[in-house]
Amino acid sequence: MFHAFYHFECQLFQKVNRHFDKRLLNLFFRSITHFGGARLTIAATLLLLLFSPHSTSLTAVSSALALTASHIPVHIAKQLLPRKRPYLTLDQIMVLPNPLQDPSFPSGHTTAIFSVIIPYVLFMPSLAVILLPMALCVGLSRIYLGLHYPSDVIAGGVLGALTGAGSFYLLCM
Repeated sequence: MFHAFYHFECQLFQKVNRHFDKRLLNLFFRSITHFGGARLTIAATLLLLLFSPHSTSLTAVSSALALTASHIPVHIAKQLLPRKRPYLTLDQIMVLPNPLQDPSFPSGHTTAIFSVIIPYVLFMPSLAVILLPMALCVGLSRIYLGLHYPSDVIAGGVLGALTGAGSFYLLCM
């Protein structure tokens, strides 16, 4: 069963990654992937902490807490389950120059973006129309760019969403 799942996952990965040479898709995914990167998520979280109006300040704090807390299990999982990145294990994978070398599971970018946005989605559900597609595109970009398997992205999204929701309910409810 595990082998069948891995085979399905590799096929799904290759269906997404094979479009790497499409100019507009490449530009889009190479740009949006940074929304889940450390620099942008930390900077955005700090700006939201500093400049949020009083009515959303606890949401900003819960978002910052979620971002911080979510990376503890990411770090532990990468140490305990050192899964190689797809471009290192599969043939004919397209990837950017100087790709990441650390373990693949779970996707840290996907974890980060979901952990940051979920408190805002819970605070103001109408934001989901903008924030959830953005986060899903970050996750998809990680597959498109050849850096993560779909299960890495799913695990990162679930982990980020759980820490985001947990932080929000801990501080705001």
